[in-house]
Amino acid sequence: MINYIYLAVIFPLIGFLINGLIGKKIKNEIIIGIIGSSTVGLSFIISLGAFLQTLSLPVDQRANTVELFTWLSANGLNIKFAYLVDQLSLTMSLIVTGVGFLIHVYSIGYMHGDRGFWRFFAYLNLFIFSMMNLVLGDNFVVLFLGWEGVGLCSYLLIGFWYDKKFEKSTTADAAKKAFIVNRIGDFGFLLGIFLIYLTFDSLNFNEVFSKAQSLSINETTFSLIALFLFIGATGKSAQIPLYVWLPDAMAGPTPVSALIHAATMVTAGVYMVSRASILFASAPAIMMLIAVIGLLTALFAASIGLVQNDIKKVLAYSTISQLGYMFLAAGVGAFSASIFHVMTHAFFKALLFLGAGSVIHGMHNEQNIQNYGGLKKYMPKTYATFLIAALAISGFPGLSGFFSKDEILWYAYANGGFIFWLIGALTAMLTAFYVFRLFSLTFLGNERFDHHKFHPHESPPVMTIPLIILAVLSVIGGYVGIPEIFSGENGNLFENWLAPVYEPAEQKINHYGFHTHTQEILLMTISVILALSAIYFALYVYTKNKNIAENISNRFRKFYNLLFNKYYVDEIYDAVIVKPIVTGSEKVLWKFTDSFIIDGIVNGIAKIIAIISESIRKIQTGIAQLYALVIVAGIAAVLLWIIFTL
Repeated sequence: MINYIYLAVIFPLIGFLINGLIGKKIKNEIIIGIIGSSTVGLSFIISLGAFLQTLSLPVDQRANTVELFTWLSANGLNIKFAYLVDQLSLTMSLIVTGVGFLIHVYSIGYMHGDRGFWRFFAYLNLFIFSMMNLVLGDNFVVLFLGWEGVGLCSYLLIGFWYDKKFEKSTTADAAKKAFIVNRIGDFGFLLGIFLIYLTFDSLNFNEVFSKAQSLSINETTFSLIALFLFIGATGKSAQIPLYVWLPDAMAGPTPVSALIHAATMVTAGVYMVSRASILFASAPAIMMLIAVIGLLTALFAASIGLVQNDIKKVLAYSTISQLGYMFLAAGVGAFSASIFHVMTHAFFKALLFLGAGSVIHGMHNEQNIQNYGGLKKYMPKTYATFLIAALAISGFPGLSGFFSKDEILWYAYANGGFIFWLIGALTAMLTAFYVFRLFSLTFLGNERFDHHKFHPHESPPVMTIPLIILAVLSVIGGYVGIPEIFSGENGNLFENWLAPVYEPAEQKINHYGFHTHTQEILLMTISVILALSAIYFALYVYTKNKNIAENISNRFRKFYNLLFNKYYVDEIYDAVIVKPIVTGSEKVLWKFTDSFIIDGIVNGIAKIIAIISESIRKIQTGIAQLYALVIVAGIAAVLLWIIFTL
C-alpha cells in the first residue's frame, strides 16, 4: 500500500471533480453525499493499509519516499512531486481521512435541503485533497502547496453561506478575515522556506534535516528560520497574535468547524513544527518563544471561553486554547506529546462540534446556550456523546484527553519548569469549567426556550452514528499513549512509534535534570483534582444555584465585560491596524496618489497636447495658395541659411 499512497490523495480530488463539475446536475443528495464520503473513505483505507505495512517493517525501514514526477528543475533547484510515508505522515493521514470521513457522512444529514449541497461536498473533498498533500509532501514546496490549498478551502467553506448575516457583518466578511490573517502568517512561512533554501541548498525534508545535523551553521540562522516558520504556524494554527480569524470562522456550517477548525487544518502549524523538529531544536530561544506563546494562548483563550454564550464560539476559543497546549508541548521539546494531543483532540473536539451541530439542528439554528436547557430528554444520543467529549477534553481519568493533556503537563514541568506546569494546570481547570458550563446550560436544568417557537428533537442516524463512533474513539483513543509509569516495559506505544522521526531533535534538546515517577504521579493527581473540582463547581452553579454565577459576574462586572468582549482585541486591531490602512488607502493612495498625482499627470499631459493641437490646427486653413506661400517661404529660409552659413 505504501507505493500506492498517492491514491489516498487522488480519491478526494476525484470526488471534488465529480461533484464540482456535475453535482448540480445530479440533484440527488444521497448520490452526491455517497460520492463525497466514499472517496474520503477510500483514502482512509489506503492510509490504513500503508500504516499496517509500515508497522510490519523494521524500524530503520519505516520511512519511504514515493516519487511521482519532477515538478521543477532550474538552475540547481530540483523539486520533485513526491510523498514521504513515515510514522508522522501516516499518523496525520489517518486522522485527516478517518475523522474527515465521519464528518462527510454527518454532513449528509446536516446539510440536507441546502441549495449548495453539491458545492459543499466538492469543497470538503478539495480540502481533504489539500490537507493530504500538506501532511504527505516530502519537501517544503509540496507542503506549501497543501498549506495554501487548505487556506483557500477555508475561505470557501467559512463563506459558504456568503449572504448570511454573522454578528455585525456577513459570513463573507468572516471568510475574508480568515484569508487575510492567514496570508500574514504565510508571508513569514515563505521567508522561512527561502532562507532554508539559501542555507541548505535544498527544500527536500531528508536533505535539509540531514544537513541541519551535520553542517556547522550558526544559531542565529537557525533562529531566523525557526522564527519565520513559526510565524506561519501562528496564522494557520491560530496563536497569539494571529488567532483572531478562528472565532469568526464559526460563521461557516458546523461540519466545517468540526473538520477544518477543530480536527485538521488548524493543526497544520503543529504538524509543520513537528516535521521540522530538528530546525526548531537547533534554535532554543525560539523553542522557548513557542512554549511561552502556546501557554499564553491557552490561558488567554480559555479565559474568554468562560463567559461566551454562542455554543460554537465557546468551542472555538476552546480550540485555540487546546492548540496552545500543542505548541506548549512542542516548545518544551515534547513533539510526540504534541502530535498525541493532535490525535485525541481531533476525536473529542470533532465530537463536541458535531454534537453542537446536532443541538443547533434540533433547535432550528438557535446557537445561544442561554436559550437551551433541559435538552437531555429530547436528544439522548447527542447528550450522551457530548458528555463523553466534555469529560475527555476536561482530562477525566481514563478518557483520551486525560492521557495526552497529562503528558503535556508533565513535559511542561520536566522540561520547562514549575511555572509552565502551574499555568497549564490552571488552564486545564478553566477548560473543565467552561465546557461543563456549556454542557449544563445546554442539556441540564430547566428548559429556557419557547416551546411555541422551538421543537427540539434528536438528529437522524446519519448524524448520530458518527457521534457514537467519535465517542468511542474519545474513550479508547488515549490508550495507545499510556504513560511509561503505567505501561511497564512496553513504554509509551505512541511515543515509541514516533521516536525515530524525532531522534535527531532529541539529541539537541536540553532537559532539566532527573525527575521521579513519584513527582509525575503527584502532579497528575493534582491536575485531576483541579479538573474534577471545576466540573463539580460548574455543574453545581449552573444546575443547582445559578445565583452564584450571577453574583460573581455582578461583583466583577468590569472583568466580566472584558472577557465577554474578548479583551477588545478585535476593536484594538481595527483601530490600530485596519482603520489606518483603510484611511491611508483612501486618502493617501487613492485620492492623493492615484486621483491627484497619477491621474493629474496623465490628464495634464492630455490637456497640454490638446492646447498645442488647438493652436497648430489653425494653420490647416484648406487654402492651397497659403500652403504654396508657406512652401516658398520655407525654401527661401533654407536657402538663406545655407548662404549665410557657408
